[in-house]
Amino acid sequence: MNLRLRKNIYTIILAGFLTVGLNSCNKELDMAPDGYFSIDDVFKDNIKVAAFLNSCYNQIPAKGTRYFFWMRGPVVWSDEAWDTDAESEPTLMSGRVYNGDASAAFHPMTNISADAGNGDYWNRYWAGIRNCSVFIKNIDAATVNSETDRKRWKAEAHLLRAYYYHELLKWFGSALPIMREPMEFDADFSGVEKPTYYDLVKFIMEDCDVALATSELPWTITDQGEQHRITKSVAEAIKSKVILYAASPQNNAGQNYWEQAYTVNKQSLANLRANGYELYNKVNYPQTYLSATAFIGPTVNEKASLYNEYFTQGMQFSGTRIDKETIWQSRDGQGNIWNIDGIGAQDGYKTGTCPSQEIVDAFETIDGEPILDLANPYLDEKHLQPNYNKNNKTYNPNDPYANRDPRFYANIYYNGSKRYAFWNFAEVAESPENFPAGMGNRTRIIATYQGEPQTGIDRTVRKATRTGYFQRKFLHPNSSTNNPIGGANAKLFRLGEVILNFAEAAAEAGHLEEARTAVNEIRARVGMPEIPAGLSKENLILRVRHERRVELAFEEQRFFDVRRWAKPGENLAKTDKWITAMNITRNADGTYAYARRVVRDVERRNYASKFIWLPIPLEEANRLNSITGVNWQNPGW
Repeated sequence: MNLRLRKNIYTIILAGFLTVGLNSCNKELDMAPDGYFSIDDVFKDNIKVAAFLNSCYNQIPAKGTRYFFWMRGPVVWSDEAWDTDAESEPTLMSGRVYNGDASAAFHPMTNISADAGNGDYWNRYWAGIRNCSVFIKNIDAATVNSETDRKRWKAEAHLLRAYYYHELLKWFGSALPIMREPMEFDADFSGVEKPTYYDLVKFIMEDCDVALATSELPWTITDQGEQHRITKSVAEAIKSKVILYAASPQNNAGQNYWEQAYTVNKQSLANLRANGYELYNKVNYPQTYLSATAFIGPTVNEKASLYNEYFTQGMQFSGTRIDKETIWQSRDGQGNIWNIDGIGAQDGYKTGTCPSQEIVDAFETIDGEPILDLANPYLDEKHLQPNYNKNNKTYNPNDPYANRDPRFYANIYYNGSKRYAFWNFAEVAESPENFPAGMGNRTRIIATYQGEPQTGIDRTVRKATRTGYFQRKFLHPNSSTNNPIGGANAKLFRLGEVILNFAEAAAEAGHLEEARTAVNEIRARVGMPEIPAGLSKENLILRVRHERRVELAFEEQRFFDVRRWAKPGENLAKTDKWITAMNITRNADGTYAYARRVVRDVERRNYASKFIWLPIPLEEANRLNSITGVNWQNPGW
């Protein structure tokens, strides 16, 4: 909310509106010579009203790889991964984040770029909120040809406002004014009050409930022409998330909201299921994901292939859709991720996201046992001394990638991974006799050991891996420079997340068996054993949090999870200070030696408690303070 907004910003430049499937917005719009319409003019014309609603969609971020400069933002700023650009381009986002080079006046997460809506959150989301509020205020008296449209459009505006507020809440916490009505240029802002986190969550859920109570708003989109419009299912996903966040230690202000979080999540999950949402449970493209070209895991692994297929295919918009798990996806594509965020050595460009040893350690063995002690995973600050789970008899540190959760093989390219080669370079060729006729000469093994010239580990080379791993989750198995298949649109909300939201709330509220059942549904999808019955509440919560880490890996969840789980005043040293790699040496006899090491010798400096929240932009914070007499800035900034 920029309190210095010039008056002409309160008029709308309709020429720049983005069409998101409202068919009435496709006509050219008549404008005054100065290019502006007044608000009154806009709401006197059906086409302009629809176009104004389009403007409410404009600030939705692309997420995924579309952070500047083609990177995954919160994924590589958490303990899940390391960004290769941190060393090759240290003045860009990740390099400055890792060095703690951030201030309220210039923060690398928000001030470097607003590419594809990822960045400049404060201004972008407040612009979206203002447009939604203007629309809500004026739609009842507006000229609209169809009452069905009027009601649906109003519900969409309420829900879009909830979405933008929920995004601001994730990044900035409770330092947000509640704006039910758009404030005019000459309004008195001195009465603006600073709400609690819970107050904001209640406001967000109110907007969601308006949408849910509107029969004209659908649960799903079945028309390709409306593919990016928001639905009731998004309202349930937002409610599920924000009440979970409100109950979490960082945000609950000493209050116990877990029972409410459990109740809200239980209802949201039930409503989604009742309206056709279910986990993606079938390989629908076996010619791609179950053929000899797939090689997910040591051999073709159906469960890993299923998981890989889900994340490399976009959702469909029809009454017979295959993907019934995705609730809402980004309207933006993810670009050529094979050469910016996969195996960068394909064309000598960059690797991008390098999964950390920490996330690799999180994947259990196939018998369902965690590899590390979940309560205390490492015996030292730098994570070089793993504290192994004494009950795990399957894991072998000298053969660390064998017998793992199928999601490990779908998420990670590791030393020894097989991949059918559609790219030009040939790092290590597999013996043709090991594969079907005609396939062996195009089959490659990913080699990440030290000294391997094209895909090996290196501390500075941009195309190499920093950690000994490459990301696989979003990379289509056949994609390459020679076979360009772009990354699927980012899944902003999906049923799997809501199930895990419910599991966490249920466990924290003491509904242990319901929590266990929910987690086991997620695990069953990939063929993992159930977590055992009879766990204590404390141990069950550890397992639920652990399942979130694995199931939602690289989906921007971990960055926010470790923050909301921290108590006020705590820092992120246990998770974010040191990130480790697996340094692999190839022996003369072809075997490998494995040694953990830190990615760089200096710790990452974005673990201090002030990095829990983004700072409100300095000028904005100072202005709010001077007008209201209240300090709005987040701690430490």
